[in-house]
Amino acid sequence: GLALGLWRRQAALAAAREDEEEKELRQRFMAPPVSGLRELRRRRRELRSRMELLIMETQAEVCRALADLDPGASFAVDSWERKEGGGGISCVLQDGEVFEKAGVNVSVVSGLLSEEAARQMRSRGKSLKAKDGKLPFCAMGVSSVIHPKNPHVPTMHFNYRYFEIEEADGTKQWWFGGGTDLTPTYLNEEDAIHFHKTLKEACDKHDLKLYPKYKKWCDDYFYIKHRGERRGIGGIFFDDMDSPSKEEVFQFVKSCAKAVVPCYIPIVKKHCHDSFTPEEKQWQQLRRGRYVEFNLVYDRGTKFGLLTPGSRIESILMSLPLTARWEYMHNPPESSKEAEILEVLRNPKDWVH
Repeated sequence: GLALGLWRRQAALAAAREDEEEKELRQRFMAPPVSGLRELRRRRRELRSRMELLIMETQAEVCRALADLDPGASFAVDSWERKEGGGGISCVLQDGEVFEKAGVNVSVVSGLLSEEAARQMRSRGKSLKAKDGKLPFCAMGVSSVIHPKNPHVPTMHFNYRYFEIEEADGTKQWWFGGGTDLTPTYLNEEDAIHFHKTLKEACDKHDLKLYPKYKKWCDDYFYIKHRGERRGIGGIFFDDMDSPSKEEVFQFVKSCAKAVVPCYIPIVKKHCHDSFTPEEKQWQQLRRGRYVEFNLVYDRGTKFGLLTPGSRIESILMSLPLTARWEYMHNPPESSKEAEILEVLRNPKDWVH
């Protein structure tokens, strides 16, 4: 009887502790996780669960930091389900005082890879051996695009994701990808240096070779070929990262995710009350047009989303600005502030040395 009583008391304590933990996690996140807190706790040692917790935490951290700067506005939190497996949480703020549109999305999806998506991956050198033409996959990530109202505050984008595919013989291929990059309307060297230095510090904790490699990859990736210019002043970008080990890559991705708020929020604080002219606002609209061109023509994530059956189009196109402009044959005057940013977009600079 004594042993049973002790066991019951321990079980009750454990249950109370779990409830407490669950409450704390709920307060920490913007919405309950896609996989459910119980499931995540049950499999908490598995990397998939740890990655889902990381993307949920990153979403909440970024949303809270943005909401602090724009107290009049609030995030619409939208949890959605995908009938093919999984779902996501979209947090979108629109028409604020500081942010015209800011979205931070989490998605955790699983199912069978579409033929088109598999073809896209094979074209990047992935040898995927399907079983009866089927490839089970699981993908999760956090992605965000922030379009401020003021032309002196840059647009920022980040995305960190994990992918797992099970091949015909049961072996699993896995990799991480992601990055953080800045798209200013006007060039401010001090901001560019701060942004790049913060990302470099996150990379340097793991390997000094990572920042230069991923900075170059970012400049090459966000390239609008038909314009001959980059989308912005870069940052870091990597994909298909599957070495040295799962744990080491996860820790690196975690450092990058934790660098998002410190690399960007100080820049917003510094400029969100700067005065601007209607001409400066118009130039911002034209630059946003370029942003749209890149995302719809070249961006791999957008393409993958549009090719995945049952994906949520509203969440994929969240990256597009509320307003943008396309003028016929627009060319800024030589040696103007507008021409200055174009020069950097055509010829990327080293910001940290």
